[in-house]
Amino acid sequence: MLLETGRVCIKKYGRDAGSRAVIMGIEKDGFVKIVSSKRQNQRRCNPNHLEFLNEVVDVKNVDVVNKTLGIEPKPKERYAKKQ
Repeated sequence: MLLETGRVCIKKYGRDAGSRAVIMGIEKDGFVKIVSSKRQNQRRCNPNHLEFLNEVVDVKNVDVVNKTLGIEPKPKERYAKKQ
């Protein structure tokens, strides 16, 4: 089945057109929750606006999702000790 959680796809329309995305969840009304490489927050998307690829990832593993989308982890900021 193409419409499943963890499916990697490409956005065809909208602000994120041409970027890779991962389906994070499926809603009851037919829309899906996605995370794309341009905008990392979850948002609703019409499945007709997606082109599905033959790749599925585990959505519970954030590192795998980020690697699939090509997102580099942000370095942790360390605060200087007060002297």
